[in-house]
Parts: sequence; structure tokens; C-alpha cells
Amino acid sequence: MASGNAIRGSRVGAGPMGEAERGEAAPRVQVSFWCANKHEVRPSFASDAPIPEIWDCPRCGLPAGQDRDNPPAPPRNEPYKTHLAYVKERRSDEDGKAILAEALERLRASRKAAPWQHQSPWQ
Repeated sequence: MASGNAIRGSRVGAGPMGEAERGEAAPRVQVSFWCANKHEVRPSFASDAPIPEIWDCPRCGLPAGQDRDNPPAPPRNEPYKTHLAYVKERRSDEDGKAILAEALERLRASRKAAPWQHQSPWQ
């Protein structure tokens, strides 16, 4: 049977904590930051704490600055590069052709040296 006890789960003397129990809050200052999408963010800082130049916008994730007319530029995301793209950055087409020719030459030489190793038993 369910009990109709309204204070179930509380302890005696429990109540809302006020300023007197916590102590006084440090003096605060609110600073406005704007992102490239014109969102305003107003975090508060302790008055003696250093204010950062850039703050992340919680709405869009872009960096926000204190100058409303000149917000920081959005970061430039480089597209994902494949392994082949990195190889092409390091090697020219001529280098690639030379490496391919060398590998094919080694493969053909190994097949001539031991032809029984490279034939299928089902042929």
C-alpha cells in the first residue's frame, strides 16, 4: 500500500541553501561575445579573472569574440585526405611509373624463377 507521506526522501532540517550558508559570491562581470552568425553569448567571470579573447558559441559552435562588428573567422576545415592523396603529394607521376615498372619487373622475375609456386592446382 502506498504511503501518503509528503516528505518522503527528505531529511530533517533540509531546506533551500541561501547566501548565509554558502558564503558570499565573488564579484562578477558579464562579457558579451559575438560569433560570425551574430549570436551573442554573455558568460560571467570573476571580476579579478582574466577575460579570454575567444569564447565558443553554444548555439553554433563557432568562435566568438568581443568585437561585434568583426567576429573571429570560422575555422577552416580541411577535407579528409585519402592515402592516395598523400602519396600523390610526395610522388610525381614519373616516380609512380618508375616504381610500378620496378615492382612488375620483380614480380615477373620471381614467377620465372619458380613457376610452380604461382600456378593454380586446378588448371
